[in-house]
Amino acid sequence: MTANEKLQALRASIQSVLLGKEEAVRQVLVALLARGHVLLEDVPGVGKTILTRAIARSIDCSFSRIQLTPDLLPSDILGVSVYDSSKGEFSFKPGPIFAQIVLVDEINRTTPRTQSALLEAMNESQVTADGRTFPLGPPFMVLATQNPYEFEGTYFLPENQLDRFMIRVRIGYPDRSTERDILLTQPARTRLADLASVLTAEELLALQEQVLAVEVDEAIIQYILSIVEATRRSQELAVGLSPRASLAMMQAARAAALLEGRNYALPDDVQDLAPAICSHRLMTKALAADGAAAADALFRQILETVPVPL
Repeated sequence: MTANEKLQALRASIQSVLLGKEEAVRQVLVALLARGHVLLEDVPGVGKTILTRAIARSIDCSFSRIQLTPDLLPSDILGVSVYDSSKGEFSFKPGPIFAQIVLVDEINRTTPRTQSALLEAMNESQVTADGRTFPLGPPFMVLATQNPYEFEGTYFLPENQLDRFMIRVRIGYPDRSTERDILLTQPARTRLADLASVLTAEELLALQEQVLAVEVDEAIIQYILSIVEATRRSQELAVGLSPRASLAMMQAARAAALLEGRNYALPDDVQDLAPAICSHRLMTKALAADGAAAADALFRQILETVPVPL
């Protein structure tokens, strides 16, 4: 199978379980190919867990789910050293972060101390515990969920944590026709259990390497730089886009091109993905309750002012 055939088989496998959400599946696959992490921000019950499990099953990767709660400690995620009386020494017992696809459920329900335990894992693909460093993956991907409409008992993610997520995906409610299909074909977990892998972890790693070979024209690089500069000049934003956001846009454009069977990126790849990549990294000067929504709307206005290369 060619690279494009493998990717289309992977896309079809996930969409067979998560019905009617082609764009959400596309965005998550872009992040997967670009070696990024995903923030799934939506209301409960729209398929966030199903999407994550479908990815792990379709790629034949190890999967772990971490349910975050206010009393969870960093060691509950990373692991802990336990004394082995037979050997007379301490041995490290890996935590649930040691998987290739990791679902971090309700990330905003745990304390900042525990949230920060994920930073090194997400940024460096490694964990440091008891003075020792343990590699994660490859591949390694974190998909974290949060409900944007619940505030009681939650802790807002700090900017440095949000910046680690390549893309924020909102699945949304299905349309009436799709929801009818869901009612007739669910429960999805039964179908999920029958899902067979269409890609090995080794094949995924090879596809991730191919992303780096996708051509990005100088005009597209300048387009990305113009978008970034526009956010930094904005009088309404307290924080503009970082160089990490620039890299994310370029890598996502490459991954989107490969997903569509091209070896070159287009301006449309950047323009389509930019709101999902950039909005959660921005902060408006007016820190109102709808700050996230305001930042998203403001970024879309900024994006419209930046000329798109032909």
